[in-house]
Amino acid sequence: MALFPGARWRMMSPMPSARTSTTLAPTAAGLLAALEGAAPGAVRSRAIDRLAYAHDASHVLLTPQAVVVPRGADEVAATFHAAARTGVPLTFRSGGTSLSGQAVTDAVLVDTRRAFRGVEILDEGARVRVEPGVTLRAVNARLAPFGRRLGPDPASETACTMGGVIANNSSGMTCGTERNTYQTLDSIDVVLASGTVLDTGAADADARLRAQEPALHAGLLAIRDELRAGPALVAQVRRQFGLKNTMGYGLNAFLDHDDPAQILARLLVGSEGTLGFVARAVLRTVPVAPRAATGLVVLPRLADAVAALPGLIGAGAAAIELLDAASLRVAQTDARAAASLRALRVGGHAALLVEWQESDAEALAARVAAAAPVMRMLGAGEEGALTSDPTARAALWSMRKGLYAAIAGARPAGTTALLEDIAVPAGALVDTCAALTELFARHGYADAVIFGHARDGNLHFMLTERFTAGEVPHRHAAFMDEMVDLVLGHGGTLKAEHGTGRVMAPFVARQYGDALYALMVRVKRLLDPAGILSPGVVIGEDAAAHLRDLKIAPAVEAEVDRCVECGYCEPVCPSRDLTTTPRQRIVLRRERARALAAGDDALVRELDAAAAYDVIETCAADGMCATACPVGIDTGELVKHLRTEATGRIAAAGWGMAAAHWDGATRAVGAALSVAGAVPAVVPATATSVLRRVVGSDTVPAWTSDLPRGGRRRRPVTPAAAPDAIFLPACTSTMFAPAPALAAGSGSGSSVGASAPVAGVAEAVRVLAARAGRSVLVPDAIAALCCATPWTSKGHSPAPMDARVAAAVEAARDGRDLPVISDGASCTEGFQRLFERQGLALRTVDAVAWVADAVLPRLTVTRRIGSLALHPTCSSTRMGLDTALMAIANAIAVRVVVPDGWGCCGFAGDRGMLHPELTASATSAEARSVREGTFDAWASVNRPCELALSRATGRPYRHILELLADATT
Repeated sequence: MALFPGARWRMMSPMPSARTSTTLAPTAAGLLAALEGAAPGAVRSRAIDRLAYAHDASHVLLTPQAVVVPRGADEVAATFHAAARTGVPLTFRSGGTSLSGQAVTDAVLVDTRRAFRGVEILDEGARVRVEPGVTLRAVNARLAPFGRRLGPDPASETACTMGGVIANNSSGMTCGTERNTYQTLDSIDVVLASGTVLDTGAADADARLRAQEPALHAGLLAIRDELRAGPALVAQVRRQFGLKNTMGYGLNAFLDHDDPAQILARLLVGSEGTLGFVARAVLRTVPVAPRAATGLVVLPRLADAVAALPGLIGAGAAAIELLDAASLRVAQTDARAAASLRALRVGGHAALLVEWQESDAEALAARVAAAAPVMRMLGAGEEGALTSDPTARAALWSMRKGLYAAIAGARPAGTTALLEDIAVPAGALVDTCAALTELFARHGYADAVIFGHARDGNLHFMLTERFTAGEVPHRHAAFMDEMVDLVLGHGGTLKAEHGTGRVMAPFVARQYGDALYALMVRVKRLLDPAGILSPGVVIGEDAAAHLRDLKIAPAVEAEVDRCVECGYCEPVCPSRDLTTTPRQRIVLRRERARALAAGDDALVRELDAAAAYDVIETCAADGMCATACPVGIDTGELVKHLRTEATGRIAAAGWGMAAAHWDGATRAVGAALSVAGAVPAVVPATATSVLRRVVGSDTVPAWTSDLPRGGRRRRPVTPAAAPDAIFLPACTSTMFAPAPALAAGSGSGSSVGASAPVAGVAEAVRVLAARAGRSVLVPDAIAALCCATPWTSKGHSPAPMDARVAAAVEAARDGRDLPVISDGASCTEGFQRLFERQGLALRTVDAVAWVADAVLPRLTVTRRIGSLALHPTCSSTRMGLDTALMAIANAIAVRVVVPDGWGCCGFAGDRGMLHPELTASATSAEARSVREGTFDAWASVNRPCELALSRATGRPYRHILELLADATT
């Protein structure tokens, strides 16, 4: 019998297909019209959009017919009606970190990430109201001042969104089954498939449900009573959900709650978008344990590590993470790994990452002392010693949280990573690990890896498979059947926290038995009678669904072939809400390669035409993606490579001429800005608008009235005393005048002895150095020097500028061991790379770090700012400058705030003038936080970033060193 007899859509395909066709269905026109009517202007149907969204972190690949980006719950409800009319299903997608295929579809994909990012703190942080598009980390950042956090703590916290956390009943490292999403849920605002909207937190929620959806209300009551009437079924449900378990629907809701409205709320947790849309949710929070001690215990064998678990659990360990030998070998490649771990000759070893957490230092010391006998029994040496040092602890957890992507990133080119997670009772863990290891060997998965949350009996294992289009994956099919028997034979669950998805849907009935599975089918029919919500996910009719639509990863470019499409990079990308993200830029390259191989020239041309703007022009190439990527992929490097390919000879020659006459070029830019600022705004605005239409928007900057006038030519400085540093002021100080100084007497605190405001960061560096008895040397050729970032970011050769800078610095050094400092964070980073290309072993230090270390201790603060809004930049973050930046900020301000929504501003040299829309999109969240706050001053560490934030907020951002000069003597 068909699950949905009336449904007109069948998610079936020849086995295996990895469907990536971009040909729209014959009814596409009608479908798109219906969707556009539901969400006007929010429908994406270009091939580039649909292919970009086809990929998530799973090994399933489906191309949607259309993507809808609704702006509110009302548009979601209207989209439900459109889907019902057309018979085309919907699938929700938010962070796209899901591993089981629940966030992909070949029907309509609904992006709930962009417009649903609200966070509201309730009851002094005891509860929090969240929308589905906000990341878990962002919510925890809002809760941090209250000493609270969310219960779930998955490794993907930086990228996973609350929609996915709720839809998958996320848990993680320390929350077990006590603090997972199900247990900490307070209420949900749900949009049902019928279009009904219900707030389950309302006092009359159950009455409203009965009045608006009488059949649903009655059906839930009937299932509740039927389940409770069967003692054997009740016992089975309790046993199943006594483990970490995300297989099927949460039937425990019928045992834990009486009212249908509350049962419905809990059924939605872990339902993976198949029962309704969660528009908002209220979650209870848990206290942050501010004190922790963490260590890595290396043991000779995997069996030894598993056998150690009872002792560690008995000692009260909050987290116990297992790493097998293959995981350890990958962990050794982490740049922050301890020397003892890097030196270990890994054989059959395994390790346990253990942590104890407490509310204060005294309680933690007692906990660690109590655990000492267990640690000694395990023979924990130097590599197993517990540490409370924040940096060391962060390094250990970074290694663990990035383990999946790092292991997957090390896979052979052209293979696909498959990650499964299971849970078994504690007593079965040793036998399960041993049986899994034998199973890997028997099926030839020599590179299989086991790791996971051992405290909860929750194991992740990853293997790689080389799928081939048109061939049945016999080895994988045989392995899966045996693995299912193995886990269920040990009383376990086939999915502990990653969700059922499409990958495990064929095995739900096998895990629960016919009676409980029949109840799940009834739940699905009650809530989605037309079958329009993600058919094939959680509940499905296709016994071979786990063998269909498998992802094939063609080799494309060395820069990106390691990408596992996890999406960790997306929250830090400036263009994420405008065009494409790093993950999408990579998958579009893969789709282009696939189209080339298939001879689909029309698709290649279509992708290339759209990619010029969506992929290349609107990429800030800021490298922030590399800071979030577990394998360090800098997608900006790929874009620079593509820009090189697209660069014409005329452009290359123009930039070559600019390098030869950089002094004149920078002064010309400054002069042009001064002239533009002196005439009526309509004149330069119209002129640049016309030129942009004729020449191109990626060539001619857009003039806007918020741009400053030109700055002053950089001049050499030869100090009377021996210099303490070589100073290379940024050329942006010639092109852009400094921001207006803080008005005298503004801010709070004493202003006695305050100096006259300085004009620009270059002057601030010299003034601060002089006050501290330091001196800087500015080379004779400074006006013609640049860090070469304008050339490298556009894909042009930096060689001429590299050579000129190297020669000037070497002449200025005159054999002395002097640091080279610059006053723009991105310029400092550019000089670092320039000297590396030239083979010069120079100490390159940003002026912020140099001042914090060598100057600040010698200064006296005479006027403190009351409240300071601080914008760290992408460069300062990558270079580790934020500690020095905060030290200076805290020295001059009573309160320092890095606003919610902080991220790369996207100005990226001239991107912000070529594509102002990029900066507007990138800064929108941070700007809103700044405008809503009350501040006395605003600061950053890069002139272009100051321009971007000033434009976005209407506030005068200045370099932090300018503020320091104003505040000190």
